[in-house]
Amino acid sequence: MERRLQILLDRDRYERVAREAEARGTSVAQIIREAIDRAFPSTSRRRQQAADRILEAPDTPVPEVGELKRELDELRGGGR
Repeated sequence: MERRLQILLDRDRYERVAREAEARGTSVAQIIREAIDRAFPSTSRRRQQAADRILEAPDTPVPEVGELKRELDELRGGGR
C-alpha cells in the first residue's frame, strides 16, 4: 500500500465493518478496500465484468447463411 487514509465513522458503521472483518478473519481496512472496489471498479474490472456478462448470455438462434443474406438484402432496400 502506498497511500494512507484517515476517516471518521459513526459507531454503527464502524461496528458493522468490524463485525464483518471479524467474521471473515480479516482487517477493517481490507473490508473498506473491498467496499471501494465494489463501488468504484477500475476500468479493466468493468471491462472484464462486461465481457463476463456477454459470455454468460444465452445463445441466440441465427438463420442459415442463405436466409440471413435474404434478410440483409431486404433490410438494405431490396437487394441492390
